[in-house]
Amino acid sequence: MPLDKPAGASPANGAAAVAKRPGLVIAVTSGKGGVGKTNVSVNLAVALALRGRKAWILDADLGLANVDVLLGLNPRNNLSHVLQGECELRDIVLEGPAGVRIVPASSGIQRMAELSRLESSGIIHAFSEMADDIDVLIVDTAAGISSSVSMFAAAAHQVLLVVCNEPASITDGYALVKVLSRDHGIRDVQVLSNMVRSQLEGRELYQKIARVTDRYLDVTARYAGFVPHDDFLRRALQRQEPVVTAFPACRATDAFKKLAQMADTWDGPGGAQGQVEFFLEQALGVAR
Repeated sequence: MPLDKPAGASPANGAAAVAKRPGLVIAVTSGKGGVGKTNVSVNLAVALALRGRKAWILDADLGLANVDVLLGLNPRNNLSHVLQGECELRDIVLEGPAGVRIVPASSGIQRMAELSRLESSGIIHAFSEMADDIDVLIVDTAAGISSSVSMFAAAAHQVLLVVCNEPASITDGYALVKVLSRDHGIRDVQVLSNMVRSQLEGRELYQKIARVTDRYLDVTARYAGFVPHDDFLRRALQRQEPVVTAFPACRATDAFKKLAQMADTWDGPGGAQGQVEFFLEQALGVAR
């Protein structure tokens, strides 16, 4: 049975993580839908914002873009309108709870894979103008294995795989990691056990993933923790609020705060390569 691999830097590095650094990009993904991926993206971003981070979310789920729905927001435009020259990037950015900024991408994601080099330069420049305002960019990818998932996961500094304790989630999650490893050289993934009944179940779920990645792939699966089943999560969804702000004392909120604390220790490339615009440049290169 594999030992739990630490999901970030040493405690010393974690203490230093509160200092300003180039923007960290985390791709939040899953092998299948229905595992709570977008809910994790939203609450992780809000929990990071409450830690003083300038947190942004790129809603990159082409088929089921619903970050705005979870937060009760009504975007008038999305990234596709920026790519068509109808508005500027800053015009589509929404402000959510705790100052989290949301870029509603939706149908613009598919269009990103078809951009000319000149158009790519334009969108990269648009993001670069706001890079100083981004400490952490959470990319809420689509579920499953698709070109858009590969595009963002391969370019992100960290990949957070959300799994729940059901066979399809585990097998599809492993299949996604296999593709990312084989086709894009991903060597590390963070694994979050979601909607589990106990800490023990969360750890055992992670170990199911870690055993097969250790045996069959050149990938290190690191344990990012667990989020428990919590009725307050359902109540927060009904209120279209993050559970972190709606019910700050519940078990799920505690879990997301621990995840944010851990994410604050995760490494991203140093220097210029850590900037958000370089992430986009790499992602568009993968798409091409």
